[in-house]
Amino acid sequence: MQLVVGRIGRPHGVRGEVTVEVRTDEPDRRFAPGATLATDPAGAGPLTVERARWHKGILLLTLDGVAGRDAAEALRGTLLVVDSADIPLGDDPDEFHDHQLIGLAVVTSEGVRVGEVSDVLHHGQDLLVVRRPGRDEAYVPFVKALVPEVDLGKGLLVVDPPPGLLDLGEAE
Repeated sequence: MQLVVGRIGRPHGVRGEVTVEVRTDEPDRRFAPGATLATDPAGAGPLTVERARWHKGILLLTLDGVAGRDAAEALRGTLLVVDSADIPLGDDPDEFHDHQLIGLAVVTSEGVRVGEVSDVLHHGQDLLVVRRPGRDEAYVPFVKALVPEVDLGKGLLVVDPPPGLLDLGEAE
């Protein structure tokens, strides 16, 4: 599975440097000089980082073979991707990447199937988006008190929701 680690934005200057919207927790590692990144669309890459620098909080990249503003502009909107298998997990057994959670079956602590994780949102607190057949999506805060168990091997995520959390949005 391909994971987006950045999106090329507008050119910076006239020598082919591009701005990057960073979508990784490790920009210094992902965009280090010499790093080669796959792209979406695939035909735009792979791209090799020649130079990386920060300017006013924005990551600027010089990419091998991209010379001039027109060449940089042609890459605008290109997604920079890595293979999810290349991303190591940390030492924390309760740490997961979004792609590991998406698709897991969601059951209550009593074993009642609720739905499936369709997305993970990061808005101050991580929220699991649970797609439920015949109902609106439910948003479950991804905290140990509400999600006591994640079993990747079984493809299962156990929730222990407070009363009312999963009762809203029933189909009529």
